[in-house]
Amino acid sequence: MKLARLRKKLSYQTLLLGSVTLLTSGVLALANRLTQEAIQAAEMQDLKHTLVQVLPIQYDNDLLQDTVILPGIEDHSMTIYRARQGERVVAVVFQVSQVGYAGPVVLMMGVARTGEVLGVRVLKHSETPGLGDKIELAKNNWILSFNGKSLVNPTVAQWQVKKDGGVFDQFTGATITPRAVVQAVKQGLEFFVAHQAEFL
Repeated sequence: MKLARLRKKLSYQTLLLGSVTLLTSGVLALANRLTQEAIQAAEMQDLKHTLVQVLPIQYDNDLLQDTVILPGIEDHSMTIYRARQGERVVAVVFQVSQVGYAGPVVLMMGVARTGEVLGVRVLKHSETPGLGDKIELAKNNWILSFNGKSLVNPTVAQWQVKKDGGVFDQFTGATITPRAVVQAVKQGLEFFVAHQAEFL
């Protein structure tokens, strides 16, 4: 008798748990569908904000509509945003990344037609708070040290942190992160030179 009651309780609990799981999944799927447009709009707004930060020059086109996709560094396709004055491309913006201390450091960089860095901003990283996170402009202005730099000034050999014989500062107790950022920006400039004709 007791076993029969127990079996009824177990099937009831299984049915209840399954119903709750199904209902929760449905609510989550509905919430995802309802907020998807708002999330995409927020992402586009963030992208526009970053593009403006790395392009402190005048341009008269919509960067999000004037793009070209090329095979990027390490065979990943890369979206290139082109800034124009009239019909002339005056600068490009694209993402670069390098592995830092705690994982990938993803950057957005703007490069002028002349091959000079216009700006660099960190999009994503997981570096140590208080040490490696100084690559963020909100925490330190170190990231601005790339402005105006090219593969000619400084020379290619000097594209390193000072500890390695280069010209870029590193942080006390956190050399790996700035080293990764310097290498990412250098690779970005080399990528620009290699594909300049396609960009411009």
